[in-house]
Amino acid sequence: MAISGFVKRIRDIMRLDAGVNGDAQRIEQMVWILFLKVYDTKEGTWEFDDDNYSSIIPEECRWRNWACDSSLTGDKLLDFINNKLFPTLKNLEVSAETPAKKAIVRAVFEDANNYMKDGICLRQVIDVINELDLDDITETHAFGDVYESILKELQSAGSSGEFYTPRAVTEFMAEMVAPKIGETMADFACGTGGFLTSWLKHLQPQIVTTEDNEKVNNSIYAMEKKPFPYLLCITNMLLHGVENPNVNHGNSLLKNVLDYTDKDKFDKILMNPPYGGHENASVKGYFPDDLASSETADLFMSVIMYRLKNKGRAAVILPDGFLFGNDNAKTSIKKKLLNEFNLHTIIRMPGSVFAPYTSITTNILFFDNTGHTDEVWFYRMDMPEGYKHFSKTKPMKPEHFDKVRAWWKNREEITVDEWPKAKKFTAKEIAENDYNLDLCGFPHEEEEILEPMELIKSYQEHRQALNAKIDKVLGEIVEKLNCDGNM
Repeated sequence: MAISGFVKRIRDIMRLDAGVNGDAQRIEQMVWILFLKVYDTKEGTWEFDDDNYSSIIPEECRWRNWACDSSLTGDKLLDFINNKLFPTLKNLEVSAETPAKKAIVRAVFEDANNYMKDGICLRQVIDVINELDLDDITETHAFGDVYESILKELQSAGSSGEFYTPRAVTEFMAEMVAPKIGETMADFACGTGGFLTSWLKHLQPQIVTTEDNEKVNNSIYAMEKKPFPYLLCITNMLLHGVENPNVNHGNSLLKNVLDYTDKDKFDKILMNPPYGGHENASVKGYFPDDLASSETADLFMSVIMYRLKNKGRAAVILPDGFLFGNDNAKTSIKKKLLNEFNLHTIIRMPGSVFAPYTSITTNILFFDNTGHTDEVWFYRMDMPEGYKHFSKTKPMKPEHFDKVRAWWKNREEITVDEWPKAKKFTAKEIAENDYNLDLCGFPHEEEEILEPMELIKSYQEHRQALNAKIDKVLGEIVEKLNCDGNM
């Protein structure tokens, strides 16, 4: 089929259905149908390789037995999907012994929804998806690119954009931690699986034997709390040939970090933790008192530190608020990071990397579990020439990291217009500055015209950052007053 027009054809059909509202719902509707098509293709391979293979899905609910029946349409199709297919898949029997490649079906459908109300339109969508020949390696590869474009569109389709990290960023981070066959990699809030696919991509050229291939497919571990990105991630992994994706539906913060043992640790960790959110107060009980923050990103930083193997390497995206925040938990986390790990590099990314989902400025922290930090290099990644900000039509591209790559290999201090662009600081200097990592920042902000709701969201984010700075100054004033009063 013509892959290029695939998404447009489905979107045009769904616009005629009153039950689907907006692109976020259209994508969600498209993906659960697509998952069943991809899964059925995989089952065909598993059946070919194993004469004793039996599907976890009852025969009448397998894609090949209902989706390919063009006479099943209209109200009859809606009745089947709403009253037979979904209840069956949501209640499949799964036990601890159920293989992951079978258990994922129930996990995927636990929170999935059928939004379409027009059975004829639904049949048309199914027919378009059925045209995909996923047994054809060339077409599967081409569709992988289309699927990537579907994930990318989430950034401009409402709140689901928070689960997508631009591929230019995930590729750079994966490259810098230097994946090797035999190593394990984890993402504890994996979203749509961008870091997983970048990890797999960097390992692909190293595969020589079938044993190598098996090691690569078994090298990833991931968890995602929310159902829709979990569905997107599972489908993503199946499309990338990972037959038993170790991707779990749950909350990585709901375990006492002190209970982790060596078997719970990984060689490499790549993450863009959720930030700006807050967990239930009870979650703090899973962390030591000094690390028990109310901010989600802080909690994930602690999880990462407790689950990184000895000599392991991590790359983590964090907002500016983590760098300059000085509340007790943030200070304790940064103190632990510098005293017990080697925080060797911080790349300060320009604003709008995650636009239009958020305009908050983010950073990539690179650290190894190889002992304490001696010095930290900071590099400010300026907006590319000709860009005022990134957007859907002018996204961040892999080549935008070329200057960072060149600097990474031959590090030197750089000053631009009397403002440091790249500079190293000793751990002692950072400690003496109250563990403030807000260094080599941007000298000025570009004026940007935002949509009203985005402007409100941006204001709220900047207000949170400003409040943190105000709290820092007030804390210093109180401390000075206390010292003066004791003299």
